[in-house]
Amino acid sequence: MSAPSFVVPIHAVPFAILPLEEGASMNPALHAAFATRAAAQADGPQPHALRYLGREDLTESRDPQMQHLLAAIYRGIVAVVREVNAMDDAQLRSFTMQARARFTIVRPDGCLPPANHPLSAWCAVYCVAAPPASATRADSGLLRILESRLGTSFADATTANMRLPYRPGHYAWRPVPGQMAVFPAGLSHEIALLRAQEPLVLVTVRARFVSPLQEGVGHW
Repeated sequence: MSAPSFVVPIHAVPFAILPLEEGASMNPALHAAFATRAAAQADGPQPHALRYLGREDLTESRDPQMQHLLAAIYRGIVAVVREVNAMDDAQLRSFTMQARARFTIVRPDGCLPPANHPLSAWCAVYCVAAPPASATRADSGLLRILESRLGTSFADATTANMRLPYRPGHYAWRPVPGQMAVFPAGLSHEIALLRAQEPLVLVTVRARFVSPLQEGVGHW
């Protein structure tokens, strides 16, 4: 039996990829609804023709299918919170989740620039539709979580190629219809340039939890 390592990872970041069983049946209708909504609002203030950012109002939708999707996303977020916390289920159930959600359509040759979500704890990115992987650009349409730990550090041959979990660099996930990624909302992330003939359609939910004893946190 080998001795335990005297080196331990610090500043670990949780990242989860979860399938939503409901997705396969709902995605075609969601895709069509989002396309219709984007076309109806085409005359609004959309400065970037290669991407469409819906309003952050999906949580207010009365459409049963949208409510069903959001409920599944919420369950996924709770599952991640449960996995990375030491609290018991009773304590977790005492919290109130607050959430905002929007859809995004990234069109061919479009992207989403780096951003994070202030005043939020968790971000979930659900894929409604995605084009096939590009044969010429491996990072086409990837969700990229940006590395920030080593931005001012000197790199040499001994630090540039460390094994996981110490290896520096961005983390990338290819959106797959019916799957979602969950990660801390404070992390800067982007959608890389989409080199495809079809759009990438995403639903993004940002969420936070309020304890019964917590003061000073108003409702969104």
